[in-house]
Amino acid sequence: MHRQNAARGFTLLELMVSMAVGLIAMAAMAMLFKSGMNSTIFVTQRIETQDNLRAAMDLMVKDISLAGAGMPTGIQLPYGVGNNGVSKYGCDQTGTCHVPNGLYPSNTNPNYMYGINPGYQDGVENNAAIAAAPAPAFSDSITVVYYDSNALYPLSSYAVSFVAGSNGTQITLTNPGTLPSIISNGFLNVGDLIMITGGANTAVGEITTLSATSASVGANGTITFANNDPLNINQSGAASGNLKALANAGGTYNATRLYAISYYLSVPTAVGQTPRLMRQVNGLTPSPVADDIVNLQFAYDNFNSTTDLLDSNQPNPLGAGESPNNIQKVNIFIMGESILNNQKNSQNLYLATDVSASNMAYRNPY
Repeated sequence: MHRQNAARGFTLLELMVSMAVGLIAMAAMAMLFKSGMNSTIFVTQRIETQDNLRAAMDLMVKDISLAGAGMPTGIQLPYGVGNNGVSKYGCDQTGTCHVPNGLYPSNTNPNYMYGINPGYQDGVENNAAIAAAPAPAFSDSITVVYYDSNALYPLSSYAVSFVAGSNGTQITLTNPGTLPSIISNGFLNVGDLIMITGGANTAVGEITTLSATSASVGANGTITFANNDPLNINQSGAASGNLKALANAGGTYNATRLYAISYYLSVPTAVGQTPRLMRQVNGLTPSPVADDIVNLQFAYDNFNSTTDLLDSNQPNPLGAGESPNNIQKVNIFIMGESILNNQKNSQNLYLATDVSASNMAYRNPY
């Protein structure tokens, strides 16, 4: 007699049902895990984009807040007989100009270097298209100019004299004897802008050659401002507005380094790289400030000297015939794009702020 086993196994139907339930539970857990990972990446990318935007904004705010500091209300640049074209900004020592139409504004004739130089719809190098930019898809540039207040190497402490017969293309710096050699220590660079004042006259030159007598304390040096400089500022053949005219006026001279800083967007040619915000100083090589920046716009609060009213949020004050000297505030808008899943599911974030142009020479309409 065989003894009957009371234990029963699973039927095929029960096994299939349990497997289905298990797969559903595992799928739900996988979806929950994937959702959690996507949320983590989403939040991380958002934070990184915000940090990127804030770092870029902080640097622009610092530079714009100093615009016009330590310089006259518009420096006349070379013009007249012998003029070799309008002076530029946004160009480096290779002769590459990164800001489209990067020319200093003119007041009929000649052109002037102001503390703030708006670049309406001239904000993308080579006018490259940025697909992620919001419609209307254009960006602006801005160039601000202010003096270098470096306390370690105060250029204003060195005596300045023009080399005889150089037509204003060379100056010598005489060290008071207690300061380091300003040239051999790398404080000055080829491409830097030097503002020289003599009496009531002011002119600017771009350094093309530096020569120091030695590296010791108290050493003197020579700075050359040759023609055909990348920024087209020297122009010893022009009738006025150049260092030659200043040298011919005679008197005692004082020198200060200027920072002409341009902000614009660039689209790298390498595959997979995204638009970035660039910062260029004088005639030096531009440096990237922040990646994944797809839009940059500026608007200006200008005092209208004709109506005695404030024109707010003016995107193109030069086009409206208003002087950069009357800019009271700069409104900044910057947009960044976060990249997820190989440039899919991206999100755009933006920051906006405004900066008082406290160093500009403007009338108070209030």
